[in-house]
Amino acid sequence: MAMRSDCRHFDSRTYASGEVVRKCRLDLAPEAPWRCPEDCAAFELRRIDIGWQYGSLASAVTPAEPAPVTADDASIAALLDEAEEIVNAAAPDILAELDRGGRRKLLRRKSDGDAKAATKGSKKHKSKNKNKKKK
Repeated sequence: MAMRSDCRHFDSRTYASGEVVRKCRLDLAPEAPWRCPEDCAAFELRRIDIGWQYGSLASAVTPAEPAPVTADDASIAALLDEAEEIVNAAAPDILAELDRGGRRKLLRRKSDGDAKAATKGSKKHKSKNKNKKKK
């Protein structure tokens, strides 16, 4: 089914460069801007359009739909293989960094000294000192 421009969650924007973005605000249309899911559970008919300024009565031209991608397309397999190699190459370094002490830094709680240093320059701390001096 084509994008439902009468849906409450449909959004279309034209930027100063002339680029038009057509999308589902709920991000439920994975094939946007070409189609919405057939049986979208979030579809709600747009009832009222107030406060909007429309530039013209002509709607933006829907971009041409790309050729469907097949599962046996060699370019997709090559792209996925390349992505897997990148992840596999980075994983040992990340695990080694975590084992060296990265976990301690990530999960470290602030000590009392750190908490005092963090509040030392705060307005709340300064206002208490001013109140004490006035008394």
